[in-house]
Amino acid sequence: MSTHVAATAPTIDDPRRRRAILVAVCVALMAVIASVSGLNVAQPELAVTFDASQTEVLWFINLYTISLAALLLPLGAAGDRWGRKPVLLAGLLLFGVASAAAGLATSSGMMLAARLVSGVGAAMIMPVTLAVITSAFPDEHRSKAIGVWTGVAGGGGILGMYLSAVLVDLASWRWLFVLPVALVVVAIVMTLRAVPNSREVSAHRFDFAGSLASVVAVFGFVLALHEGPVRGWGEPLTLLSLAVGVIGAVAFVTWELRRPAPLLDVRLFRERGLASGSVSLLTVFGVQAGIFVVLFPFFQAVLGWSGLRSTLALMPMALLMMFASGLAPRLAARIGGRTTMAAGILLGGAGLVLMATLVSADGGYVAILPGMLAMGLGMGLSMTPSTEAITSALPRERQGVASALNDVTREFGTALGVALLGAVLSAGYRNAIDQQLAGIPEPAAGAAREGIANALAAAPEAGPHAPSLVRAAQESFVTGWQQAMWAGAVLMALLFLYVLARGPRRSTSA
Repeated sequence: MSTHVAATAPTIDDPRRRRAILVAVCVALMAVIASVSGLNVAQPELAVTFDASQTEVLWFINLYTISLAALLLPLGAAGDRWGRKPVLLAGLLLFGVASAAAGLATSSGMMLAARLVSGVGAAMIMPVTLAVITSAFPDEHRSKAIGVWTGVAGGGGILGMYLSAVLVDLASWRWLFVLPVALVVVAIVMTLRAVPNSREVSAHRFDFAGSLASVVAVFGFVLALHEGPVRGWGEPLTLLSLAVGVIGAVAFVTWELRRPAPLLDVRLFRERGLASGSVSLLTVFGVQAGIFVVLFPFFQAVLGWSGLRSTLALMPMALLMMFASGLAPRLAARIGGRTTMAAGILLGGAGLVLMATLVSADGGYVAILPGMLAMGLGMGLSMTPSTEAITSALPRERQGVASALNDVTREFGTALGVALLGAVLSAGYRNAIDQQLAGIPEPAAGAAREGIANALAAAPEAGPHAPSLVRAAQESFVTGWQQAMWAGAVLMALLFLYVLARGPRRSTSA
C-alpha cells in the first residue's frame, strides 16, 4: 500500500467561511453541469450555422462529455497532489476561455476544439469541487454540504437547459456560452477569496500508467455508449470502441493491483459502502438520463410543446430533487444512510410505475406529473447518501480520486441509461407502429417506422391518412414510453434489493 503524508489544510470552523466555500464550488459545478446539457436545445441552429450534419452536431455535444469523463480520475488525483485550489483555478480559467471560444466559433473545427478543451477544464473542476467540501468541512457539517452539492449536480442540468432554451429563444445559440463564462468569473473571484488550499504529499510517484489506462478505458466505453444508439451496436466504430474500453479496463485493474500507490485501489470495491454507493449512483443517474430521453419527445411530439415549454415542464421535478438532496442528510441522521438510500430508490421506482400506468396520448401533462414528482423526490433522497458512501470510503487525502470516481460513475450511468432506455423506447415504438400502418402510403409508412419525429414530418405526404398516421405515431410512442418506464422500474427494484442486502452498514450521515 502507499505511504501518504497528508498535507491537507485543517477543517474550517467558521460557518460564514464554510458558506462562502460551498457557494464558490457550487457555482463552479453549475458552470460544468449547465454545459453538459446546454447545446442540446440548439441542435437545429448549430446545423444551419456551420452547415453541419447531424453527426457533427452530436459530436459538438458528445466530445465535451467524453473528454470530461475520460479525464476525471487522473485530474482528480492531480488535484490531490498539486493542490486543490490551484487546480480548480486553472480548470476554471481553461474552461472559461474555451467556452468563450465556442461562443465565437466560426467553423466546425473551431467548435470541436473548443468543446474538447472545455471538457479538459471541466474534468479539472468537477472532482475538485466535491473534494474541497469533503476535505475542508468538519464531520458534523459535511453531509449537509454534500447534499447541496448533490442537488446542484442532479438538478443543475435541468436548470441549465432551461436557461439555455431561454437564451436560444430570445437571442441565438452563441449566447448559450455567456452563462458558463459568467459563472466561471464569479467562481474564480469566490475561489480566490474563500476556498482553502489542500493537497497530498506522497512518497510514491504519480501513477501515469494507471492514469493512461483509465483514460483509455473510460473513453472507449463512453464512446461506445454514445455511438451505439446512433450508428448501431454492430457497427465497426461501436465494436472497436467497446474493445478499446475492455482492453483499457483490464489493463487498469491489472496495473492497479500491482502498484504500491495505485491511482485507485480497486480492492476498495469489496467494501459495502463504496460498492453500493457506486452501483446506486450508476443506476439512478442512468434511469434519470434515460427518462429525460423519453420525456422530451413526449412533450414535443405528443403534446406539441416547444423546446422551452418542454424544459420548463421538467422544473418541478428538478426543484424537488434539489430540495430532497438537501433533506437527505437530516433524514439519514435519523434513520441511517442505507435506509434513506433505499427509501429514495423505492420512491423513484414508484414514480416510474405511476408514469407507466397513467400516461396516455390524451392524458396530457397532469397524468405524468405525480410520477415525475415522486421520481424527483426519490432520486434526490438516494443521491446524497450514495455520494457520501463513496467519498467516505477513501481517506481525506485521496478525496480528489473519491470525487472523480463519484463523477465517473454518474457519467457512465448517464450514457448507459440513455443507450438502454432509448433502445427500449425505440423497439417498443417500432413494434407498435408496424401494426397500425395498414393503408398508409409506403414512403410515409417507412418514415414513420424511423421514429415519431419522422412520422410527424412525413404526415403531409400521407394525404387523407395524415390524421390517422399522426395518431398511430403518438399512440405507438406511448407504448414505447410505457415499456421504457417499466424497464426503469425493474432496474430500480433490483437496486432496492441490492441496497437492502449490501448497502453501507452504518449511516453515511455525520
